Amino acid sequence: MTTELADNVRKYRRRAGLSQEELAYAAGVSPGTVRKVEQGGTVRMETLHALARALGVTTSALMVPDAPEPVGLAEEPNRVNLLRLRAALTPAVGLADPDTAAVGDEPNVAAIGRSVRDTWSLYFCDRYKSVAGQLPDLLIEADRAVAYYTSGEEHQQALLARAEALRLAGNYLTQVRQYDIAYTALRGAITDARQAGDVLAAGSGVGGMCWLLLRQGRLEEAERIAVQSMDVVEPRISGAAPDQYAVWGGLAMEAAAAAVRNNRPGEAAEYRRAARVAAAAVGTAHRNASRFWSVFGPVTVAMRALEDSTVVGDARAVVRRAAEQEELSPKAWKRLGAPSADDGNRFILEVAHAQTRCGELSAAMEELTRARAAAPQWLRHQRMAAETMQEILKKRKRTLTAEMREMAAHLGVVG
Repeated sequence: MTTELADNVRKYRRRAGLSQEELAYAAGVSPGTVRKVEQGGTVRMETLHALARALGVTTSALMVPDAPEPVGLAEEPNRVNLLRLRAALTPAVGLADPDTAAVGDEPNVAAIGRSVRDTWSLYFCDRYKSVAGQLPDLLIEADRAVAYYTSGEEHQQALLARAEALRLAGNYLTQVRQYDIAYTALRGAITDARQAGDVLAAGSGVGGMCWLLLRQGRLEEAERIAVQSMDVVEPRISGAAPDQYAVWGGLAMEAAAAAVRNNRPGEAAEYRRAARVAAAAVGTAHRNASRFWSVFGPVTVAMRALEDSTVVGDARAVVRRAAEQEELSPKAWKRLGAPSADDGNRFILEVAHAQTRCGELSAAMEELTRARAAAPQWLRHQRMAAETMQEILKKRKRTLTAEMREMAAHLGVVG
């Protein structure tokens, strides 16, 4: 991966008094993987988590800055496909002042809000091409509304409409791994919501920022901003509004996700407890689709906690808890409320991944098929789905079934 990463792994291994074979055994990887890392080879983030745990250091301690690798001759497709969205989020800047006279007719902030809600619906329905087509004009119109209304309640509403449009853009761009402009969008969403005085909307934006940072491996930053933001939105008295508990609990889940990946299990467990407290206060699944586009409750918290076992590589615990934990049963969903589509699909994928690790290939294929039926485009953007299918192809001793061949083709996996 990098020379400095290789040096770090070697340094901490020697400090722990371990041979390469002993580190491999402690981390649950092959000796060849440790040799590959120490020779500067490319490894998955999951492998770095495992090595950090075995060495008793944070994952961040192993990760260091380095010069980028050559990108090759082919242009990354999404950089070209999303040119209009890039232009809307990062307009060109020259020496001339922008044309402020081009604001035009009075904008309709209510209509912008409706368009944002419609586009969120497209996002959750897995229609990414439509989302990419809608967002540029939506962001331009939101910018125009903020420029038109310069003060008062109308300015505040315009800021909130733009904040929600930017948060949608940030989530979508994180999903399709366009992290540079995703950051621009999410930073703008948080800034607008804070200027409008809506701390919960800003907190929702921070949740999106945490997800982006996790995908970039910026674990310490993700945990820090989640915890700092929890302090700001923390419900101070019993009987606080469900929205407040939902945002606070959501941030606790983001902090836990960062901590467990950074080999801080004690802190992760503390954040998970805070999320359970918030979920108990809400009682059942709480959805506020008109503002925060999230579902929070006991089922969500249980599903997100399952990823801790996934991260540490305890596949059997994932399979066991998925089958036995009361909050994760479909029967409980009728009583406690169903999770969001995203959380539900992620849960299915984590179970499939764990079943594959345990050699339960038929069960894993059933889960992958469920996920594909529910969200075919979403599944294609999930690295875990491709890795799971690759492992199924590797472990399958007999001829591949038609279902396996179709799934591999859908995910772009070659056995």
